Amino acid sequence: MVGVCMTVVSIVKLVHPMGVGHLIDRMLALDSIAFLASAILSFIAMRRATSAMRLESWAETLFLLALGMVAVAAVLLSFEIA
Repeated sequence: MVGVCMTVVSIVKLVHPMGVGHLIDRMLALDSIAFLASAILSFIAMRRATSAMRLESWAETLFLLALGMVAVAAVLLSFEIA
């Protein structure tokens, strides 16, 4: 998912949308960090026996929030390009 965010950031830089291009860039940069944090939390939850369920719950929540941010960025980008 981090690769998808980086690809879209590159496309935004090439297309140069006027209005929300900077917002989409920042949003996807934060989104990449959220996906990375979700993967790290999930990895730690697999390695630890104690409090694994809580960490996995945080990882799932963070992943779904990041996925929602990608969807919002995709909608913003599609309306900006059109």
